[in-house]
Amino acid sequence: MPSPYSRQRRLAGALAAVLLGAPAISHAATRIEVQGGRSYMDSYGTNTAFVEAVFDAHPLGASRFTWAPDVSLGWIDGRGISKYGYERYNARPSVALAAAGARLRTTDERAWYHPVFFSLQLAGTNHTTQALSSHYQFVSTLGLQFEHVSLAIRHISNGGLHDPNRGETMALVGLGFSF
Repeated sequence: MPSPYSRQRRLAGALAAVLLGAPAISHAATRIEVQGGRSYMDSYGTNTAFVEAVFDAHPLGASRFTWAPDVSLGWIDGRGISKYGYERYNARPSVALAAAGARLRTTDERAWYHPVFFSLQLAGTNHTTQALSSHYQFVSTLGLQFEHVSLAIRHISNGGLHDPNRGETMALVGLGFSF
């Protein structure tokens, strides 16, 4: 049976391969965002950080919207909450996750709502906790994307497929650069 450290090294290698290999699937501009903020499970807060790559946008049919491939690596710090200390799913472990999905935006660059985006992703985690009790999660983000700054509210949850399902809800500020 592999040690937890070798599993974590394999997961880290796989996550790095996703982020490093993702630009190869997109032959156009890539936006890299480094995001940080505070995440909450119920009323218990902790620090969180993400690195996200958003690739070139594509038209969504004949609509006024676009979709762009979106991949991210995230970290949610653990919490020392004594009331969950002896439960199967406690709050102590920090969680690393890798996610992939799509970011949706409008094509109307002059509209007041052009900075607004919504993204949906599927994620895998390295640990389970009271907030994220399965290794698969759904990530939804509503935010504002400006030239070099992004502001977002993100929720991560398994969608009620496994209990407990407290989820993580976070506020993020990001710095973005296009390549």
